[in-house]
Amino acid sequence: MTGTQYFTPFGSKPHPKTGVLRLAPGWLLWLWAGILLLSGCQPAPPPNKLHEIQQAGVLKVGTIYGRTTFYHGSSGPEGFEYELAEGFAKRLKVKLQLLPFYSYHALMQDLQQGRIDVVAAGDAISAHNKQMYKVGPVYQQVSHKLVFQQGQPRPRRPSDLDAPLLVVKGSSTEQMLDALVQDEPALQWQSTDNKDIWELLTDVAQGALAYTVVDTNTLSVQRRQYPQLSIGFGLDEPKGIAWLLNRQQDDSLRSAVISYFGEIHQSGVFKALEDKYFGHVRQFNYVDTRAFIQAASTQLTPFIPLFKQYALDVDWRLIAAMSYQESHWQPDAVSYTGVQGMMMLTLDTASDLNIASRLDAQSSIEGGARYFTSLLKRVPARISSPDRTWMALAAYNIGFGHLEDARVLTEQQGGNPDLWVDVKRRLPLLEQKQFYKTTTYGFARGTEAKAYVENIRRYYDTLIYLDNNTEILTPNTPSGT
Repeated sequence: MTGTQYFTPFGSKPHPKTGVLRLAPGWLLWLWAGILLLSGCQPAPPPNKLHEIQQAGVLKVGTIYGRTTFYHGSSGPEGFEYELAEGFAKRLKVKLQLLPFYSYHALMQDLQQGRIDVVAAGDAISAHNKQMYKVGPVYQQVSHKLVFQQGQPRPRRPSDLDAPLLVVKGSSTEQMLDALVQDEPALQWQSTDNKDIWELLTDVAQGALAYTVVDTNTLSVQRRQYPQLSIGFGLDEPKGIAWLLNRQQDDSLRSAVISYFGEIHQSGVFKALEDKYFGHVRQFNYVDTRAFIQAASTQLTPFIPLFKQYALDVDWRLIAAMSYQESHWQPDAVSYTGVQGMMMLTLDTASDLNIASRLDAQSSIEGGARYFTSLLKRVPARISSPDRTWMALAAYNIGFGHLEDARVLTEQQGGNPDLWVDVKRRLPLLEQKQFYKTTTYGFARGTEAKAYVENIRRYYDTLIYLDNNTEILTPNTPSGT
């Protein structure tokens, strides 16, 4: 026998002309079975949490009810953590299922048992949490303050506390106090699962509770309603806020969370969202806040029907907040610059709007609301709410041309001219010659415009709270009509 010899499998024959081996049908079955057998011996790929979520089409996020996390507002679900979670779900192209909890213990138990994917509770990360859970990227810093009612003796150290200190059970505040007690044996406290931090702060403000401990984010927001909340002393250095994930799962979901926060920081989305919820409340003025709440209960109510009548598509409480900033709800107010009335209209603006008397409350509110609505319409449509509202407010104060100058400066300096948080940083530049000499409309009181908008935002927040939670804002027949 000469030439190359081939092993011929059982039942196979070479082609009579080409010599190419032809496998019999039975051999094909054996070959396929062998492949299946070998593949079955390979280890299955490890479970991927991110893939599971995308396959299910649902992201389950747990949070705690609260004004800085999640609540049902007049226009639907709201809250800083809610909007962050909604953005993450959209990035994953899945539906958000937000699960609000009343108890930290129940929330963390569901995370440990895999019933939720992420905890976004706006709570500071404690050493205990770092040991028990996977931690996402830190996106805010807060510290904890002991608070008491204004007018009571101020405690300056734990040994000064002469009444019970109550905190929320299971929160990072309780965990922080647990860690502090070794260094501060005089620090004694109790915890409750029956009230949240907002209720405890209300109790302190109303004198029903002597002390509680709160993070600086929550305190900033709650002081708009209760300016009598005073700080006794701080208990820690700033701590990070981050989302928590189940420690037993793989890192795929955590990697997606890290990537998401990197993207929204890079794009400016996070900066704008943070400014929406916290940017205007971190500066606190006790006297001004208390005076505003007092004025709302004594001066505003006669004019509420007028604000509602002429606000049209704008929230009447925003127009009312503007009016307080302009005139403190005084119909006969007159400025040294010549503007007059409840909405402090210029003579030219009143003439353009066919307003006969700027000192008539009804005419002034109608004119101011119409003028503000016209400014809102001039803001580029691509600018989303609430940024377009804050920019229109700035234009009401310094004119639309100066607002556009500030937006141009923002873009020239690498900022986003469509984000209020970037534009407000450039408004004060309109007072500096090196900048305003390059603009179309020149000098403007930009610092005043920035403060104007931030003040109105604070007044607006307070009016929303008063309108939704108390009997203070009860409209009567408008005076002067």
